[in-house]
Amino acid sequence: MADKRSIGVVLFQLGGPDSLDAVEPFLVNLFSDPDIIDFPFARLARPTLAKLVARNRAGKVRHHYKEVGGGSPIRELTERQARALEQELGRTVEARVWVAMRYWHPLTEEVVRAVAAAHPDELVLLPLYPQYSKVTTGSSLKEWERRSKSLGIAARTVGEFHRHPLYLDAMAERINQALERFPAGQPPALVFSAHGVPLSVIESGDPYCRQTEETVALALRRGGWSNPAQLCYQSRVGPGRWTEPMLHTTLQNVRASGARRVLVVPVSFVTEHIETLYEIDIEAREQAEKLGFEQFEVMPALNDSPKFIACLADLVLKSVAATVSC
Repeated sequence: MADKRSIGVVLFQLGGPDSLDAVEPFLVNLFSDPDIIDFPFARLARPTLAKLVARNRAGKVRHHYKEVGGGSPIRELTERQARALEQELGRTVEARVWVAMRYWHPLTEEVVRAVAAAHPDELVLLPLYPQYSKVTTGSSLKEWERRSKSLGIAARTVGEFHRHPLYLDAMAERINQALERFPAGQPPALVFSAHGVPLSVIESGDPYCRQTEETVALALRRGGWSNPAQLCYQSRVGPGRWTEPMLHTTLQNVRASGARRVLVVPVSFVTEHIETLYEIDIEAREQAEKLGFEQFEVMPALNDSPKFIACLADLVLKSVAATVSC
C-alpha cells in the first residue's frame, strides 16, 4: 500500500539548448555561473564577460549542435528518467518528480514555483551527477538554495552516488551490451571518459577525480573484464590547466600500445548530450579512424535503464527512510 505522505523529487541536470537559436543564451547562462567564472571582482565583471565569451564561442558550439540534430536531447531524456522514476516510486509511495536544468529551461526558478504549487510533504533534491563536484552538483544545489528560500519545505539532498551498487550494475550492463558488438576473441581496450574540470577545482579539495577513479575501479571489478582499461577526461574549455589525460591523448596512447579496437565508456554522463553525441561519437570517432583503429564503439549512456531508475528510486527512498514507511 502506498504511503499517504507525498514525496517530491527534483532531478538536477546541466541542461542544453533546445534549438540553434538557444545556443548563445544558453552559453551566457553557463558562463554567468559564479561556480564557473570566479576571480576577484568577478561579480562586477561576470555579466559582461559571460556575454563576450558566449558570443565568441556560439558559432562553433552551434555547429556542434547542428551536427547532432539541431539541439540537445538532454531535456527529453531527463524527462523520461523523471517519468520512469515517478512510476517506480509509485509502487510504494505517492511521488511526483520534476526536472530542474542549471543553464536552460526548465530553469531552477521555474521548478521552485511548480514545487511550491504542489507542496509535497517530503522533498528530495537529487542531482544526476554520480560523482560530486562543486561545479556540477554544488552549483545546482546553490542555485536551488538561492531560489527556494521562501519555499517552506525542508529538503533532503543526495550529494553523490558514485559507488551505489545499482548504478554500478547499470554501468556493467551497458558495457556488456556494447562489448557484444566486438568480434569474439578480439576484446577492445576500454577507455572511460569523464567530463573534465579545472585542475584548480581539484586542488581546492574537490572529490570529483577521486570519486570518478573509484567508480571506474568498482565497475571493472563488477564486470570482471580482463580488457586493458584507463580513465581520461574531455570537454576542456580555455587554455587553463584541466584534469588529464585528455580523451584525444588517451586514444593516441591506446593505439600506440597496439590496440586495434576500442570501446569508449562515458563514465560521468547519465544521459546522451553534446559531450557523448558530438565530442565522442563524432570527433573522437574521426580521430580513431585517422589513428588506424579497426573498430571504435561508444557505450550508450544510462538514460532510462531500469537498473539506473531503480538506483535513483533507492536513493530517494533511503533519503526519506526516517519518515516514510516503505
